[in-house]
Parts: sequence; C-alpha cells; structure tokens
Amino acid sequence: MSDFPVAALRSVEITTPHLAGSVDFYTGAWGLDIAAEAGGTVYLAATGSDFHVLELTPGEATSLRKVSFRARSHADLHRLFDRARQAGCEVISPLAPSSAPSGGESFVVREPQGCAMEFVHGDRTKPARTVADRPERLAHVNINSTDVDGLSAFYQDVLGFRQSDRSKLMAFLCCNSDHHAVVLAEAPRNGLNHIAFLMPDLESVMRGSGRMIDHGFPIGWGVGRHGPGDNVFAYFVDPTGAVIEYTAEVLQIDDSYVAKGPGDWVWPPGRTDQWGIAPPKSDACKTAQLAVPFTGQAHA
Repeated sequence: MSDFPVAALRSVEITTPHLAGSVDFYTGAWGLDIAAEAGGTVYLAATGSDFHVLELTPGEATSLRKVSFRARSHADLHRLFDRARQAGCEVISPLAPSSAPSGGESFVVREPQGCAMEFVHGDRTKPARTVADRPERLAHVNINSTDVDGLSAFYQDVLGFRQSDRSKLMAFLCCNSDHHAVVLAEAPRNGLNHIAFLMPDLESVMRGSGRMIDHGFPIGWGVGRHGPGDNVFAYFVDPTGAVIEYTAEVLQIDDSYVAKGPGDWVWPPGRTDQWGIAPPKSDACKTAQLAVPFTGQAHA
C-alpha cells in the first residue's frame, strides 16, 4: 500500500452538555471503557491497541472538538505540521509533547473548513483483545462539508490521503488498507455527520445493536451494507444528539484498487443499501447528522 504519512484515524473528541450521562452511555450501552480522566476530559477506550478512541469534554452543547490521527513516523509528524502551516491552517497547538494521558508528541491545526485536527506520534498503546459485541477501534469519521471536492483535495494534497471512491454526495478517503478512514458528505453546513466504531464482525454488529435496543436506543438506519467500503452498518443517535455507527467487514484495499465514481454507486429506487433490506433512515437520525457543529462554530 502507498506510504501514507498518516498511519490511522486514532480518536475523536466531542463536547457534551451532560458529561456524566455521556460517560454512562458510552461505557454501558455502547461498550467502551474509561481509560483515564484528566483536565475535566474523560478518555474512553475500545478493545484494540489505541489508548483511547473517544474523548468526552464538558461543553454547553454537543460539538466536534477535534479528530485525531496517528502519524506514521516522527519525521512524518514534522512534515505534516510544515505542510499544514504552508496550506494556511490555523495552528491551535504547535508541535510539543502531548499533555494528554496518552502521551506522545502532537500538534493541532484547524483545516480550511473549520475542523480541528490533531496529529500524534509516539503515543501510548495497550495490548489488543477481541470481545464479541464491543468496539475494537474507530473505523471512520464522517464530516459534513459545503465543498466536498475542495476538502478532499486538502486531505490528498496536504495530508497525503488517497480518494478511494466518490459517490454522488460523498468522498471516501483512505490512509491505510481500510477503504476509508474519513468520509466527506455534501451538506448545507460544515460539521460532524457521524462517528463509526469498528466491531469484530457482522455478528457483533447485530449483538451490539440488540444491546442498544435493550437500553432504549432504536436503530436510526440499518442494519445494512454500504456500497463504497462494502461495510455492514447500524446507526444510532447518542443521548446528546451525536450520530454513531457500529460497522464491520470494511473492504481492505491496496494500490491496485481502482476508485469508482458516482455512476458506479446507484441503487434501484427505494433502496438505501447493497442488500436492499435497510429501511429508510429515521427522521431523528437525518436531523442529528446535520446538527453537530465544530466547536466554536454554532449552527444557525
């Protein structure tokens, strides 16, 4: 696979107006564990090797505070910082040892459409384990964009991602063998669309979805199988309005994979997934996918 400067999507930080309730939800119904608490932020871990995959920080409303990526090497981290500055990104935190419990060296910048992005190298990891029906790591983050092609070009030209597929409304971007780590969705405003958590397999998606229903959280869309990426999915809305996804069986690609265009991803009328069994997305889920702004950028 291409020598990407970014090795993987690592974690996402969201603000929540109800920190204790959000922690209870993500550790109970969703299946994460508390990894650390520092500076008012709660760090939550999945079963994989990442120290954490989700940061919950108190805020007046739900918002996407940052998306965090792991750089492939120390040299790549420094090159990414230089390229981000040259591209005109706002520097929120310069290159320095990270103060987070996960450690390492990091920097934070804001890309042109407003999303804060952290890049880390040398952070702490832990032994991975597999637990049926519990998330292993993040699979992807989906970002709403008023200029999908412009933001896709930024990811490719500045951050070294590759566009693996382009549907009518979405660009799919990879930085390793996963078909996509970032999805950019056409939308009337910039912000968070949803966060996807990788489950061990289809059975785990089903069992995790059953646990969510048992806790009173209905499926917002799914269970189904996407086109680009070929991954199984089930969408939910968390208690503060963020859309989250259980997914599994993400397509693995290499340099021989040929990106497809919008004409290749067309379903028969009324179908919303490959299988043709997923019911239409709920109104609550559709509304929530457009309701979470980037921190500091309130939606109208």
